[in-house]
Amino acid sequence: MGLLDGKTALITGAARGIGKAIALKFASEGANIAFTDLVIDENALATEKEIAAKGVKAKGYASNAANFAETDAVVNQVNTDFGSIDILVNNAGITKDGLMARMSEQQWDVVIAVNLKSAFNFIHACTPIMLRQKHGSIINMSSVVGVHGNASQCNYSASKAGLIALAKSIAQEIGSRNIRANAIAPGFIETAMTEALPEDIRKSWIQKIPLRRGGTVEDIANVATFLASDMSSYVSGQVIQVDGGMNM
Repeated sequence: MGLLDGKTALITGAARGIGKAIALKFASEGANIAFTDLVIDENALATEKEIAAKGVKAKGYASNAANFAETDAVVNQVNTDFGSIDILVNNAGITKDGLMARMSEQQWDVVIAVNLKSAFNFIHACTPIMLRQKHGSIINMSSVVGVHGNASQCNYSASKAGLIALAKSIAQEIGSRNIRANAIAPGFIETAMTEALPEDIRKSWIQKIPLRRGGTVEDIANVATFLASDMSSYVSGQVIQVDGGMNM
């Protein structure tokens, strides 16, 4: 018996990285997986096949998460294809870093649109389904910079802080209908992006972490599984920092 047997999870931006790790972990716990990415290319199809190999139903959908109409259409299609949406993970995100004085309006707008408006779009489309089902778990992928801020990332930090406030607000709005909403705030996670950093910068980051290591995508996926499952049935409106103790 898996923790998520019989449930359907919809995960945005899950063709690679943290989103993919969450999809694979959910699938290993018995969840059927619908995931979105901007395009369903060879990489996304490979992810779909990898998820399905866990013995669950899996399908990738091309969707611009920042587009309200596209999101509504893809959510309706997922509900038709899978019969329910029990778990929503708002994971789609991008960075366009720069100092405030040099940041363009376009850099600000696109990060807010992809990281924050996309979560509004998917929650708006999924909550009617969850309300009819009288259950659901919504997980927003935030960041420690959404809690503490970060120089040269005012757009990214603001979007990630918004995801926390959004989760808390939704938790208050529809908690009475047995729908929970929480946020995960990853810290320094070992990904292709962090592996490309100069070694001295990596070492300085790790020295700030009490556990003296970067996190793995599986560390994030494990917490997401807890929040998606009935093990967290009395956890709502919370932000869990997964950062090795970096920011206490």
